[in-house]
Amino acid sequence: MLNKYQGCLLGGAAGDALGFAVEFLRDFEIFKKYGENGITEHQLCNGVAQISDDTQMTLFTAEALLSPKSNSVISSLHLSYLDWYQTQYNEWKEGESGLLAERELFSSRAPGNTCLSALEKGVCGTIESPINHSKGCGGVMRVAPIALYYHGKGKSQKAVDLLAARAAAITHGHPLGYIPAAFFVHILEEVLSQKTIEEAVKNSIEIVPQIFKNSKNAPVVADLLVRALELAEDPYLDDLEAIQMLGEGWVAEETLAIAVYCCQKHKNDFSSALIAAVNHSGDSDSTGAVAGNIIGASLDVSAIPEKYTKDLELKELILNTAQRLYQAT
Repeated sequence: MLNKYQGCLLGGAAGDALGFAVEFLRDFEIFKKYGENGITEHQLCNGVAQISDDTQMTLFTAEALLSPKSNSVISSLHLSYLDWYQTQYNEWKEGESGLLAERELFSSRAPGNTCLSALEKGVCGTIESPINHSKGCGGVMRVAPIALYYHGKGKSQKAVDLLAARAAAITHGHPLGYIPAAFFVHILEEVLSQKTIEEAVKNSIEIVPQIFKNSKNAPVVADLLVRALELAEDPYLDDLEAIQMLGEGWVAEETLAIAVYCCQKHKNDFSSALIAAVNHSGDSDSTGAVAGNIIGASLDVSAIPEKYTKDLELKELILNTAQRLYQAT
């Protein structure tokens, strides 16, 4: 199980770093620059495969759970995200604790405007009182630690799923900005319980809409995930064609659907899943991160090729965070 935890977080960071290099390129630009297979290995900056805000915020999600600053989980998450906000604008200084002591985190890595503007207000968004109407993917891409932390703790799946949605709603107020986070965490919970990716996705489609039964948006996510599974079974489609049918990943439901497609299509091959997840026109680091979380949890850390880990920024911190989440169960 520790291997699954490490696979989830390290896989997410690996996908994030792979996609970060091509996040703002169109698909034809990626293939022109990197060849017919697109980007297949990390592009290094000063010898490091840099993570983006996706992995940064994932680590701050984990810290909020492991070292809470409030009796309320949501308040603790909000305070932790405010700490992350500081790393995007301020210089590192000695004497801080927790993640604020990590000098490498004090670097602006194309942070999402919605996350920044929501946190700048200093108000914690909720499902009941949305802070904006954004359905961007900045809420879904950071919540994997919620599945890891609560796995095996006796908390009901629906309660954990709802918590993930509430975590996303701190910064993303549109239902399609936070409901996909519930689907994502449910999928991870199922995968950690030894379900196949297909089983996990189908179970999420059955259960998560029950949590949001008065919302017209949960079926939108469910339908797109059904489509992703269908496309993964089509032998005549290549990955880019299939992903274009699902979207570009700038909004949360598309990010999750693209990740699900790639993980199901390449369910036994971490590298192929990651490569498919980032070589498209769209939010490549977020689709890579979410795909890496899912396939990494499914296959575990032993399935991640060394080329995705040897130069990965903050690798030891990520592995240590996974171990702490495991030990908290």
